[in-house]
Amino acid sequence: ISVTSGAANRSTFRHLLSEMQRVVLALLALFGGASAWTPVSRRAALSKAFGAAGAAAAVVAAPGTASAVGTCKKDSNNCIAGSFKAASSAEAGAQLKSVLDAYPQAGQADVDGGGWQFVSESDSAYKLEFKSSGKGNMAKFFNGGKPFIDDLEIDLAGDTANFKSASRVGDSDFGVNKARMSYIAKELRAKGWDAKI
Repeated sequence: ISVTSGAANRSTFRHLLSEMQRVVLALLALFGGASAWTPVSRRAALSKAFGAAGAAAAVVAAPGTASAVGTCKKDSNNCIAGSFKAASSAEAGAQLKSVLDAYPQAGQADVDGGGWQFVSESDSAYKLEFKSSGKGNMAKFFNGGKPFIDDLEIDLAGDTANFKSASRVGDSDFGVNKARMSYIAKELRAKGWDAKI
């Protein structure tokens, strides 16, 4: 390799880096500065970029998507997705919100011992963040003693709530997302929903 080819490679690398910086700056400008680095739903991002009507059209027009929530990867061991159906669409929103609000902050069945919080919510969409206690051996050895974090997204359309609960890291959640959704399903069934896991 000659000296000139090394210089040319460095020049090409600097050019690519410069282009990447321009793209990042454009994205920051589009989504409003530092908020571009905080997690937002696809619907919120589309709404910010194209207005509410454009976001709704983009979500509806996306081929193969039944809701804005998305699906789990095939054979995923750290994600669960599905849907629940309310007995009445008129009461679905209030019932779903009451079940989510009532989820124990201390967790249940050795799940979510670090608490949870709403990240965003509207009349028809909820994003929640659940944390492990961070005290278990997996958290100590593989996550620096920090809690594992899972995300729950729920999109309510009429009488149907589509959901996805997934771990942010790792290949397996040891059944945590399923246990969480089983608990929520049980509470919804008590309110007359068709909610099976």
